[in-house]
Amino acid sequence: MLEKKMLINGEWVAAKSGKTREIIDPASGEILAIVPESDSEDAKLAIAAARKAFDQGTWRSTPAQARGKLLFKVAQAIMDKFEMFVELEVKDCGKPRREAEFDVNDAANCFEYYGGLATKIHGHTMQTPDGSVSMIVREPIGVCGQIVPWNYPLLMSTWKLAPALAAGNCVILKPSELTPLSALELGKIFTEVGFPPGVVNIITGPGAGAGEELSTNPHVDKVAFTGGTVTGRKVMGNATQNIKNITLELGGKNPILVFEDCNFESAVDWTLFAAFANQGEVCSAGSRLLVQKSIHRKFVDELVKRVPRIKLGHGLKDGVVMGPLVSSAHRDKVESYIQIGIKEGAKLLCGGKRPSGSEYEKGNFVEPTIFDNVDPKMRIAQEEIFGPVLAVIPFETEEEAIALANDTEYGLAAGVFTSNLTRGHRVINQLRAGITWINNYHPTYNEMPWGGYKQSGIGRELGLFGIEAYLETKQINIWMDDNPVGWY
Repeated sequence: MLEKKMLINGEWVAAKSGKTREIIDPASGEILAIVPESDSEDAKLAIAAARKAFDQGTWRSTPAQARGKLLFKVAQAIMDKFEMFVELEVKDCGKPRREAEFDVNDAANCFEYYGGLATKIHGHTMQTPDGSVSMIVREPIGVCGQIVPWNYPLLMSTWKLAPALAAGNCVILKPSELTPLSALELGKIFTEVGFPPGVVNIITGPGAGAGEELSTNPHVDKVAFTGGTVTGRKVMGNATQNIKNITLELGGKNPILVFEDCNFESAVDWTLFAAFANQGEVCSAGSRLLVQKSIHRKFVDELVKRVPRIKLGHGLKDGVVMGPLVSSAHRDKVESYIQIGIKEGAKLLCGGKRPSGSEYEKGNFVEPTIFDNVDPKMRIAQEEIFGPVLAVIPFETEEEAIALANDTEYGLAAGVFTSNLTRGHRVINQLRAGITWINNYHPTYNEMPWGGYKQSGIGRELGLFGIEAYLETKQINIWMDDNPVGWY
């Protein structure tokens, strides 16, 4: 069993309280590591270290090219430790190996992308009507608190760290208390490649102590949070105490719209991937299937036919494509929603229970679950379940499909399947969602913005938008006339 420490001001330290937490493999129940259980006092120390590193250190004045090269080194170090990170992601949060492999590759690519962008932070100049010269320059925001969830531990950490550091900020990263191991390994890389002390701080612990301190402390200039909408509201409220800059990437209840003229085989395949990738523990999961009535029965029958092909198990075992849910508490939540769906009158077509067999006894497994004849007002059609549960809602017309798709407080993602690309564009343009796909679902790119409408969040991550979120805009006016103004 490994005993881990947190990274504060370039040093590996225990929690001031001495408290620790066991990190559990959700597939086997094995204890993977013991990590510090930080609280507000530890967060304050990390904030002070980041504040000093930004205000008095060399990082903010480090040339952009040098910052970029360090991020390139981080990317290479991740690839050098590829197998270690893959195994950590599988054991820490339960995802299958091939998904973890994609995540590790993508994390390295993200650091490379922002390493390249570090030298491309541009301002501009203009001559004003009174003859002075005005300049606009971009500067780092300062000290950034970053709070990430448990479903993509390495990737979500990367999405926040890479642009913030490329822009010249100092950071305090708080990974989920359930899945901190890959973030702590990232911390080792930052110290190994030469980041100054205090520029990157990583603290482990629950949101109630450490996370709350990051969102309320007046010495933190920005807080970036990815997680549930309920917690996001709290973070937003906390940030108002000193008007922090905020980025919120929150929940979703995302629709898949399948029209009768779709490529049937492809649409079925993508729908299963949309709903069940990463055990459905994805903010952008396609958890509402809106399918045209003329193909409704045939489409749903094919989905149910293919579900048994989804092999459950420990993510490191060959052939496994779906792992356990992250914790027993989260499994209980998902199972409670399955019971709600049954009580509300939806038709359970498959799944809805824990798989049988000795290999599943110690893990938090739930079978892929499909409900048909779901009323759009049912809780399983309106609330984010964050598990392998798909709600099927039939529709007749394009207008009805659009209305159903938008009938939610969320607006993160949506997918449309049709062979008529004119219809595809027409429908996508009317969907209130920030991330959309036509004839596919889930692919995401470091070069493109990520975020949602409505209660799915504020701001965007990734792409140029991702680095913009960590920059301030400053206006500089240079008076070109030596004569006095003569005003008084």
